[in-house]
Amino acid sequence: MQAALDLRPVGYLHPDAASLVARVQREYVERYGSPDESPVDPAVFDPPEGLFLVGYDALGDPVATGAWRRSSVRALGGASAVEVKRMFVVSERRGLGFARAVLAALESAAVAAGHDVVVLETGLRQPEAIGLYRSAGYEEIPGFGFYRDAPLSRCFGKRL
Repeated sequence: MQAALDLRPVGYLHPDAASLVARVQREYVERYGSPDESPVDPAVFDPPEGLFLVGYDALGDPVATGAWRRSSVRALGGASAVEVKRMFVVSERRGLGFARAVLAALESAAVAAGHDVVVLETGLRQPEAIGLYRSAGYEEIPGFGFYRDAPLSRCFGKRL
């Protein structure tokens, strides 16, 4: 049974978003030895070109994030792609279906905005993320973006 999650669109620099992004960066340091170094312009997550969501649990605590931004990547025969970024659930709230709920909301919003493909990049040291994406219908695609040639990077895509 999935726990309740209240998803709210916020700016990338919103305090709850910033706190969770900092937390995921600490996790990247633990898993990879350094934070995510890909450049991010906070404005790319502003509607209508993007979306940044924070998920709040039943107590009102921020526990999850996910975002998309318009992408120039061409994959899976789609005409218009978005790239999912900053998917994260705090460690103490994992296993409750929050990541799946965030991903589904991002996909729905991308379709509503006129996009037909979602792409993303994740790393081999995040097997739970890879499992989520595969179980949600994502397939491996050629590398793209900042981590295109990184040996620990894997890229996935899904037609919506």
